[in-house]
Amino acid sequence: MKLFSQFCLEAYDASVMGSSQIKKTGQRGEIGADRRKSEPEKRRMKNVGGGKQVPAKSYKDRKDIGTQRQASTRVQQPEKERGSAAASQADAAKAERKKAALARIAARKGGKPTPEKKKDTPTASQLLSKKKTSTVSPDYKPAKESGYSRDERRKIKRAGQRLIRDIQQGKDKPASHYQS
Repeated sequence: MKLFSQFCLEAYDASVMGSSQIKKTGQRGEIGADRRKSEPEKRRMKNVGGGKQVPAKSYKDRKDIGTQRQASTRVQQPEKERGSAAASQADAAKAERKKAALARIAARKGGKPTPEKKKDTPTASQLLSKKKTSTVSPDYKPAKESGYSRDERRKIKRAGQRLIRDIQQGKDKPASHYQS
């Protein structure tokens, strides 16, 4: 019977694994695992008209699939040299903040109240202790879905706007003119 360590040595060949550049690719040529949701997992639906809905086709293949992106395009590159004026400004601001913090600590130890502290502002615990009671009305019902697609809803809405505009302008057209 083999020990686990012996089994690992046989399974892991360092000479092959160290020099290997093979990465698992998917069916479409992407590098790495396919993390997309399957059809039954998809929650987003779209109206197709006639009161019917189907799962939205939300995945499009990227143009650069299967190609490695350079680090220079992914990671922000430094704009100035190290130790530039911006760095010295940051150090000065940091020193100023530290000095102010030390002054506050010294004042607190000395028993003097800090100048920024105000008594009239409520503390966090006071703010959190107040319970806001806002309940939803039991009569509330969410709006019912029409079942029309986006284009159908737009068409109906514009036909209504056209009808109102024509009535305001005094044009006499039959009702059949406005039906699609």
